[in-house]
Amino acid sequence: MSTPLSSTSVVTESLSFDFSLATRIVSGPGTINRIGELVSAYGGSRVLIVTDKGLSAAGHDRRAVESIEAAGHVAFIHDDVSPNPTTDDVERAVTAARNHEIDFLVGLGGGSSMDCAKGANFVLSNGGRMEDYWGVGKATKPMLPMIAIPTTAGTGSEAQSFALIANAQTHMKMACGDKKAAARVAILDPELTMTMPRSVAAVTAVDALSHALETFVTTKRNAASSLFSQQAWKLLTNGFPRIFQDEADLEARHQMLLGAHWAGAAIEQSMLGATHALANPLSAHFNTVHGVAIGIMLPHVIRFNGPVAGKLYGQLAEWAGLCDADHPTAVDQLATYVSELVAMAGLPGTLEAEGVERSLFPTLAKEAAQQWTGSFNPREVQPELMQELYESAWTE
Repeated sequence: MSTPLSSTSVVTESLSFDFSLATRIVSGPGTINRIGELVSAYGGSRVLIVTDKGLSAAGHDRRAVESIEAAGHVAFIHDDVSPNPTTDDVERAVTAARNHEIDFLVGLGGGSSMDCAKGANFVLSNGGRMEDYWGVGKATKPMLPMIAIPTTAGTGSEAQSFALIANAQTHMKMACGDKKAAARVAILDPELTMTMPRSVAAVTAVDALSHALETFVTTKRNAASSLFSQQAWKLLTNGFPRIFQDEADLEARHQMLLGAHWAGAAIEQSMLGATHALANPLSAHFNTVHGVAIGIMLPHVIRFNGPVAGKLYGQLAEWAGLCDADHPTAVDQLATYVSELVAMAGLPGTLEAEGVERSLFPTLAKEAAQQWTGSFNPREVQPELMQELYESAWTE
């Protein structure tokens, strides 16, 4: 069912904001080889590389170590990071960092590795436990310099001052943010994304796409965030089909990596919305991969937000080449387009296909309505409305 754009959007773009780009961006093929030079520039000497075993198998960590050692520094590898890192992952990284007496951190991998490195930085620099930093601005002391190197084009964590860490007991995710936690440098080397399995490329691409979409319509959006969202959307919609048509297309990989980064920069300003609020309980209860949950819920959230964000969705539809921004079916065309991209990536389109238990919808909806990201959604998030969205995503 289409959503007309004749209704007035209640989402306005604020011209008042406080913006700074805290992270230096070094982008291009082969830029991982500059890591030693950059560690020197920011005063490092003993470096802990936080990564995962999959990245170690691909050999990316060795390239980083060789560059760091060639610059006269010492590097240690900590590859004990799990997907959706928990407080336990952070504690293991903190222990490794203390044992090696490090003075510099590198997060190398997907969002899990980068978030774990940022989380460890909170505890190393400020003491206590990860739970102490749930929220914004709770670190009182300076933090260690860090370089973030994404090997997936998804989370945009390298552009953000937040670490998303799950409580090991409850499995609910905690957003721990502080400007001091932002990486000093983000290295965007598309060559590192060439080793991604297709399944990882799929879920991370969908996640990046959702970041561009959600940041463009939140109530916290402003003139700065909109620039990042727009550029991210254009890069991602251009590169998305190409990486699944030709996995060796380095230019398309670069577009996806930079698009994911700009979307991450937009999150810093505008936050996210209901799609992420709905996805987190699915991951907590059913271990649903984040990008899969996002891909299932995003088209339904677009239609849900249409009555108040229709004009903005219309702009996105036009930039994607779907229709004119003021076309009466632009919202529906955009939602359908997203569903088609999710299918192109080979991901499921329904909660039923993902094995979610329908009987738990009331519980999931209550938890979704309490998620911090939902508070920035252009339409108010309430449990009964969240349950309706889960129901709409149950089956075709």
